[in-house]
Amino acid sequence: MVRRPRFEGQVVVITGAGSGIGEAMAVAFASEGATVVVVDRDDASASRVAGEIVASGGAAHAESADVSLANDVRRVIDGTVARYGKLDVLCNNAGIGVAATCHETSEADWDLTMAIDLKGVFLGCKYAIPHMISQGRGVICNTSSVAGQVGVLNRAAYCSAKAGVLGLTKSIAIDYAAHNIRCNALLPGTVDSPWIGKILAQQADPVGERARMEARQPIGRMGRPEEIAAAALYLCSDEGSYATGTGLVIDGGLTAR
Repeated sequence: MVRRPRFEGQVVVITGAGSGIGEAMAVAFASEGATVVVVDRDDASASRVAGEIVASGGAAHAESADVSLANDVRRVIDGTVARYGKLDVLCNNAGIGVAATCHETSEADWDLTMAIDLKGVFLGCKYAIPHMISQGRGVICNTSSVAGQVGVLNRAAYCSAKAGVLGLTKSIAIDYAAHNIRCNALLPGTVDSPWIGKILAQQADPVGERARMEARQPIGRMGRPEEIAAAALYLCSDEGSYATGTGLVIDGGLTAR
């Protein structure tokens, strides 16, 4: 018996989909039959990912947007519904990180982190939920982090923003359950992504720092973007239909100590 693709006929919007976890999500959803709207503030990256999906036989198109700007987010969400007639899944994945303790964090870096990592999630939900209410269903998957659940060294703004994402996720799950809208969060540990590459490039000893990052997971390595994408597929599929308001930890045992 041939298995039907889990997201056949569905429309999925993914922010921060031009690289890393977001790119892996876009490829994974498309491979399961979804039409994917690849959203990134870097238009070239979004276009590359969407083009590769289409070239491999999938359905996708790119949108350039800054998730911290209400007009950008509203344009993407409303435009998706105008183009395809619905929005089945929203993955609020776009995020940045600043390596600094509280007293070392500039006000500008704090504001930028909150604007993208937390406000961006709020705006995505704010503009997607009315459409989901109208159509009688919808699923939201927000990328938080284990840094939103436990303290992580030298990540004051990031920890704060990601804790906010987890709180917002739970609030939405409660407020909209009666509308058949589910909302969950992914809590990845250290994932080998372009962001980690940038952090390593800033270190005096990148090789040693990579080894330390790998060693802090009991399984001895960083996660792969595809592993986080697989968890998103589960949470957003019918297989995950009983899950809402949860934070799914995928961290190689980092928080199990």
